[in-house]
Amino acid sequence: MAPLVETNAGALWVARNRRPPAGDLPLLLIHGAGGSHLHWPAELRRLPGHTVIVPDLPGHGRSPGPGCDTIDGYAAAMVDLLDRLAIRRLVVGGHSMGGAVALSLALTHPQRVAGLVLIGTGARLRVAPALLDLVTVDPPAAISIMVDWSFGPDVPAAIRLLGRQALEGVDPAVLHADLLACDRFDIRHRLSEIDAPALVIGAGEDRLTPPRFAEYLAANLPHAHLHLLPAAGHMIALERPPEVAGAVQAFLAGLSDQG
Repeated sequence: MAPLVETNAGALWVARNRRPPAGDLPLLLIHGAGGSHLHWPAELRRLPGHTVIVPDLPGHGRSPGPGCDTIDGYAAAMVDLLDRLAIRRLVVGGHSMGGAVALSLALTHPQRVAGLVLIGTGARLRVAPALLDLVTVDPPAAISIMVDWSFGPDVPAAIRLLGRQALEGVDPAVLHADLLACDRFDIRHRLSEIDAPALVIGAGEDRLTPPRFAEYLAANLPHAHLHLLPAAGHMIALERPPEVAGAVQAFLAGLSDQG
């Protein structure tokens, strides 16, 4: 498959580990604000026995063009991508803002979502007004705050540096639009409408989407299982790849067992 896929949202760069065998439920992984496909560790991008589709959202990573300033806008881009790839039904995973996109897809296209993997996210994603303003007037200072709040206390400095470099590579206008999209997102009153099975993964040291966000999702989604990692920060998948990949693998196996 060619890495760039033309969609109504522009050309999207997409990594896919292999073509799906008969009966396989593909897994779509949607990164968070200011991120790219590299915010997913190799353990998830190459999850054994599963087709994994990992795009760069519009305006992120290797996908050209502008970003979106609403979660619904990113969700529409993902639906169009799935149409272009001829994928009718799959499991949708998302981290942070990507989790909001996954939840939006489950509400607007329930027939296509066989399951949800919600990592470091919430039903509401408010952003501090001061940070929204700072991104527009002093992007480096805003990035410093985001990096400081994105990782657990025991993460090596080299990983923090990579996180900073990744955010510095994003157009500040795209980052600002992402944060606006998060700030406008609130589906707390609609969680009961989501019938898809969900794996909710939270982190004990997450300062951006604290454990109570994951606990709220698990308590209010009709078919959710909560998996908390006590000693991890917001970038849970990058900090604890084996544990996160293992939890996702077990969840997908359970969906397969259910037919």
